[in-house]
Amino acid sequence: MKGVNDMNIVRFRRRTPIKWDPFWSLRGIQGEMNRFFPDFSGDDTETGVAKLTPAVDLVDTKEDVIIKVELPGIKKEDVEITLHDDLLTIKGEKKAEKEEKEGSRYYFERRYGSFARTITLPVNVKSDEIKAKFTDGVLEVTLPKAEEEKSKEIKVTVN
Repeated sequence: MKGVNDMNIVRFRRRTPIKWDPFWSLRGIQGEMNRFFPDFSGDDTETGVAKLTPAVDLVDTKEDVIIKVELPGIKKEDVEITLHDDLLTIKGEKKAEKEEKEGSRYYFERRYGSFARTITLPVNVKSDEIKAKFTDGVLEVTLPKAEEEKSKEIKVTVN
């Protein structure tokens, strides 16, 4: 006869749903698939290193292409912007804060690590007139359009 310490603990799984759900059995399959194929997002939950993907807004005005990138907690010295042909690449790194405290429990939700975003520009730009500013964790890159890319208004007369 097995003792209490020899028993295996098995997670309880309800075999029938409380109310009818046509997708109930699919959720079970999805759970099993997630168990076999874990998230490949690049997160390393033990070290806190994660794959970052900052949010990007692109606005195409009459004169400029304006790109805004959210980079909270990142210093402007840790950001690199490059332009090659019609590809704008923004790279950087959010460094982990090292803080030693007494205690055995920690909970980390913030992400740290390197990131790179490459944006295909919709038009040709004047590469020698690009301006960038970094304010309150938001990087704003202004790319003036090349003369041939600016839309011109042409009046057409109908006979």
